[in-house]
Amino acid sequence: MDAVRVSALRERLAGTGWLEAVGGFAGSLRRSVDRRGAGELLLVGTEAYEPWHLAAHLEDEAAWSAVPRLAPTLLRHRPPAAAPAHLTQGLRRLTEAGRGATVLVVAPGAAGAPLLERVQDARRHGATVLALDGASTVAATGGLGDLAGLAHERLVVGTAAEEPFDLAQHLVSAAAGQPVGRRSARDRLAEIAGRLTSTPSLSRW
Repeated sequence: MDAVRVSALRERLAGTGWLEAVGGFAGSLRRSVDRRGAGELLLVGTEAYEPWHLAAHLEDEAAWSAVPRLAPTLLRHRPPAAAPAHLTQGLRRLTEAGRGATVLVVAPGAAGAPLLERVQDARRHGATVLALDGASTVAATGGLGDLAGLAHERLVVGTAAEEPFDLAQHLVSAAAGQPVGRRSARDRLAEIAGRLTSTPSLSRW
């Protein structure tokens, strides 16, 4: 993310309510992983989209903000056996997620029935489900319902702001690393943008 894009973003989003929506969603993510009794953060995308960049940004934010549970476990639909250990976790982990776990689903397109079925299992067992998805995300899932029906909280990308999906992930991860204060959403975005444009990544991804 460069400074020109950030400046243009601030101007475009002023008064749309998008920054407040991002801040609210990021705050829910932080509270979920930082609450008493919180377990791990499980990050999962769709079969067609793996949220590598979000995984890396959240891990960086966990280090910068001293909130270690922001560092996610990335779950993959078809993890190769030869990959490093932290990249071999599959969807079965969702069925094992219980109370205290947070599941963050990233779906720019349809989530698909197999993923939704496992997310439903996680929610049934007490996990908190958050969704970052596209405005046109629709899945034909029979009686399971779509992602919107499974998520405790959902941030839809591509409506008011019409910003690229990867940019929304930048903003959510950076905002999740910041404690809630009295500054305006515009001021928080300016500070977040400064970090994103000047601070080297700490990540192993």
